[in-house]
Amino acid sequence: MSETGVRVRIAPSPTGEPHVGTAYIALFNYLFAKKHNGTFILRIEDTDATRSTPEFEQKVLDALKWCGLEWAEGPDVGGPYGPYRQSDRKHIYGEYVEKIVAAGHGFRCFCTPERLEEMRAGQRASGKQPKYDGKCLNLKAEEVKARMDAGEPSVVRMKIPAEGACEFHDGVYGDVSIPWESVDMQVLLKADGMPTYHMANVVDDHLMKITHVARGEEWLASVPKHILLYQYLGLEPPKFMHLSLMRNADKSKLSKRRNPTSISYYSALGYLPEALMNFLGLFFIQIAEGEEMMSMEQLKEKFDPESLNKAGAIFDIQKLDWLNGRWLREGISEGEFVARVLNWAQENDRFMEGMKLAQSRIERLSDLPDLAGFLLKGDLGLTADNFRRIKKTSLEDVLAVLQTSHDDLEKIFEWNTASIEEELRAISERMEKKLRDVVAPLFIAVSGSSRSLPLFDSMAILGRSVVRQRLKQAITAVKLGLEEDKKNNG
Repeated sequence: MSETGVRVRIAPSPTGEPHVGTAYIALFNYLFAKKHNGTFILRIEDTDATRSTPEFEQKVLDALKWCGLEWAEGPDVGGPYGPYRQSDRKHIYGEYVEKIVAAGHGFRCFCTPERLEEMRAGQRASGKQPKYDGKCLNLKAEEVKARMDAGEPSVVRMKIPAEGACEFHDGVYGDVSIPWESVDMQVLLKADGMPTYHMANVVDDHLMKITHVARGEEWLASVPKHILLYQYLGLEPPKFMHLSLMRNADKSKLSKRRNPTSISYYSALGYLPEALMNFLGLFFIQIAEGEEMMSMEQLKEKFDPESLNKAGAIFDIQKLDWLNGRWLREGISEGEFVARVLNWAQENDRFMEGMKLAQSRIERLSDLPDLAGFLLKGDLGLTADNFRRIKKTSLEDVLAVLQTSHDDLEKIFEWNTASIEEELRAISERMEKKLRDVVAPLFIAVSGSSRSLPLFDSMAILGRSVVRQRLKQAITAVKLGLEEDKKNNG
């Protein structure tokens, strides 16, 4: 394969706020393409119709563009192998699934969700790995036809070898062997006619002539399924590279429950995209101390896919802060700094919408920093004492409101003033509390004050990722207060 033939892709699912891990994988693929004079492609994998939304797709595009990444082909720019959105490719996958079934490598499964859940529960109870038990594996063709003609819902599953192991070479992990007995009979085509991720992934990578698949290590266990699908279809698989997941200093997985993981959070707090890409790019190169600050061009020059290790990429927020500070001081001119500040303040109309809300609530322009300053702040520096000032409400009640709101607000599909208000009213009903008793602690958690701009509007302006982090910080502060109270009263 010639170097000019290298084609790589980033294929995010638009089911939530774009994760910094997506930027990490995207940057590797982007640098890999540049290193080999190849092509970097963006594909939207929206096979999960219940969770994928146009809003989240646009957030993916905006976030990756903010990072400074450019793709030669994608849903927004087109290309010779489109469409680049899987929901627009639904008509393509059926013939590949039928080819697998016709060759005897796949089968129709009529098991109900209830039956499957009961099966998995029994397997878990006996200490076994949950996987399909093969109930429909050997149905006769006549029975399959009769049940389908009767309109009985079914899916298509792939057959898995009963013995041996799948052996393959990974660009990071080297030679890998995974026993077939640990691989599930994966669903390939869902009852609604949409392919699963695994089926669509293989077909799309083939049709888009992807030569190298670089993705997170969590997909390593899926490689046997993918290799088998390539074999069943008579196709040559791409080369695989599974990058170590980004982790916390204690080696735990980076997750939104513990960390701010959304790209939008880092842009909202005033991190420069150059600094974030610089920080992530250091995981892919070998440098000497003192060479940490690097532009995208320098990252391209230093990028070395052969030097990757399995140790894990530690997401050290202090190092990111240090790099961001250097970029603010050394990486941009004074004029550019002022322009960046103004652009940042106006990001997502934050400044404009905040000023509209503030206009009817001030007597002097100098009131603005105290009233609306929270829209531009990072950590509000809250302690339990901030919440103790709420009348007729204990810290235990405050904690219950904060935790319930944190969890339930995650379920909002579209983040706007109306949906936030609707959910908070529903929370107050579920908790059997007056709305004002739910709003009061949230007011402090979100703005740092009991007197500020309207809560629902403020939460909408701040955005989902910032509100999520502020609620986490407030929950931590209240928990510390309760622990102190327990010690003092003990």
